[in-house]
Amino acid sequence: MAWTAFPHADARFVYSAEQLKLAWPQLHMGDCEPFPKKAALVEAWIAFHAGQFARAARLGLDVGVDGYTVAHKASCIYANYLEPSEKKKFALFEEVAERCDRQQLEQPDNPAGYYWQAYALGRYAQGISIVKALAQGIAPKVRAGLDKAIRLAPAHADAHIALGAYHAEIIGSVGAMIGALTYGARKEDCYKAFCRGLELEPHSAIGRVEYANAMVILEGKKKLAEARELYREAAALTPQDATEWLDIAVAQAQAEAR
Repeated sequence: MAWTAFPHADARFVYSAEQLKLAWPQLHMGDCEPFPKKAALVEAWIAFHAGQFARAARLGLDVGVDGYTVAHKASCIYANYLEPSEKKKFALFEEVAERCDRQQLEQPDNPAGYYWQAYALGRYAQGISIVKALAQGIAPKVRAGLDKAIRLAPAHADAHIALGAYHAEIIGSVGAMIGALTYGARKEDCYKAFCRGLELEPHSAIGRVEYANAMVILEGKKKLAEARELYREAAALTPQDATEWLDIAVAQAQAEAR
């Protein structure tokens, strides 16, 4: 299937191999991904950061399991932000979740295999409705994947942020009591996870957006002013790559809407 092109060509996002290595610690502060050893994967990551998501996914899959992380990240970011068809979006999330089973088997100590499965299932759940996803038993898989990613990489800011979103989405769907008793979702753990994620990655636009969304879900109007400030902070950040540009675009839209 043809993928929709990233809508904002920016020369700043096109890294050479040398530039990518220098920028890598900042670009991957959120996911703790090590710099790739294979030249083909360097090219895949260059494509990813430039917003060439289809190329990044293809190059990653061509490498095999070692390329799954960049392929999964490219597929998930593309599906979440750019794919207009719900059917195709869900199919991409399902493909990533299924391939992550193999990645977990072959690379059991790689947090990416657990994080991207949790991400894909979580976004799939949001798309079909959290209530339907709970009925399908998706929530425990998401929680287990995030917990495992954090155990393997305690500094994985993105996993902490996703865990915060997990708590908020569950509580917002089934209430605090059922959320806590059945799914281990608690408001205090939600806020703790977001604070930890933003402590680890203080320049995260998506972290601020997700935190603001969680505040609105959990507290409604009582936290609206704080949520607005988080959207504004995220909207004012300078993107380092295509994904951050997409995150910031969402923040700008939310800041204007609120």
